[in-house]
Amino acid sequence: MVMGDIVTGCDVLVVGGGPAGYTAAIRASQLEKDVMLADRFDLGGTCVYRGCIPSKTLIHTADFIYNIRNPGTGIKSSVEFDLKKIQQGKYEVIKKLRDGIYHLCKKYGVEVIKGAAFFESSEKARITSPDGIVSTLKFENAIIATGSRPQVFQGFPFDGRFVISSNEALGLVKVPENLVILGAGYISIELGTMYAKLGSHVKIIQRSSRILTKFDPEVVEVVSQKMKKLGIEFLFNSKPEGMRIENDRAIVTVSESGKKTELEADKILVAVGVKPNSDGIGLENTKVELDEKGFIKVDEKRRTSDPKIYAVGDVAGAPFLAHKAFREGKVAAEVIGGLPSAFDNRAVPEVVFSEPEIARVGMDEETARSSGYEVTIAKFPFRASGSALTLDRTDGFVKIIADKKNGEILGIHIVGADASYLIGEASLSIEMAAEMALGKVIHI
Repeated sequence: MVMGDIVTGCDVLVVGGGPAGYTAAIRASQLEKDVMLADRFDLGGTCVYRGCIPSKTLIHTADFIYNIRNPGTGIKSSVEFDLKKIQQGKYEVIKKLRDGIYHLCKKYGVEVIKGAAFFESSEKARITSPDGIVSTLKFENAIIATGSRPQVFQGFPFDGRFVISSNEALGLVKVPENLVILGAGYISIELGTMYAKLGSHVKIIQRSSRILTKFDPEVVEVVSQKMKKLGIEFLFNSKPEGMRIENDRAIVTVSESGKKTELEADKILVAVGVKPNSDGIGLENTKVELDEKGFIKVDEKRRTSDPKIYAVGDVAGAPFLAHKAFREGKVAAEVIGGLPSAFDNRAVPEVVFSEPEIARVGMDEETARSSGYEVTIAKFPFRASGSALTLDRTDGFVKIIADKKNGEILGIHIVGADASYLIGEASLSIEMAAEMALGKVIHI
């Protein structure tokens, strides 16, 4: 099809080119659908440009630098680094992935157009290119994969200079001497740890009494103690009241039990959650319904309340994970293609690239008990592992929650080195309804 001043058509319009969007587009095309993928920016979405890829690239580099500076018993070393050049290397990684996504779309016959999509109805969208050219597209089905963006915190509007989101934090070419972070979720912990390893004095302001409140407290405590050893300071049960600029520095006012403290910062990283990109795309002209936070309501097949429109990825709600988005994109495309597909996964693994790493899948102990299970717990500490001892990476443990009646594994939580590599087998065990007898399997 050729876009122009006349109305053109396609079987499937995908709006958004992140993990959910390009996966949906490619899968729909494999199922012999005529597919158009529209995105205002280059393909790849938050994951490639402002999330998974840049953060893990920089975290890996920071770990490498830190390990050289702290090599272990009997070894002396030092290292210098150029953050600007490190950032250039990060962009090379991004470029390779972006080009790979474009290649895949071309290979599978997906027509990609750069432009902002706006729904005029449940079967028609207006596409506006960067140079202002407007075209109209009729579709049989649409898949919305517009993602999310960092949530603003009252009193701390993003200005790109002093108050930054994770987007800007991943692009800094100078390590901030003093970094104040609002929030203690996984983005805060990952970036705070990364910059602490690069030399920043990091202070994290958290309203509750601990970090990573959605994770097992026992697991989180290992990370919390390590972060303190890195020099990271926590202000728990505290609320950021506001900020001002003095002598080219930001001054943050923090309230704790009525007592106010002031923190000096070169940068203030606001990481208090995300907001769905469901606004400004014309959903009011469709039958699509949103929840109270603006996320698109979907069922297990990723159908919205509009029979012609589906939604996948961050815009369809938590968890905000690329691998969950890949799966959702595939499901939506297959449902449109007439296959009996559904997002019916028993568990979705999650990883925090902290120090040490956290990985989990399935229920935690509290959730299992509140769900009516009589649970049994099995734990294995890394300090009892010969491999961990030889590598001097003994922080952490593996914790398994199982149903005491039949031994079925309900959840697995890992904190320790390379937890992200270990969680795959845990996910498989839960998806396959494995029992604790999994321990009979011989492992290397």
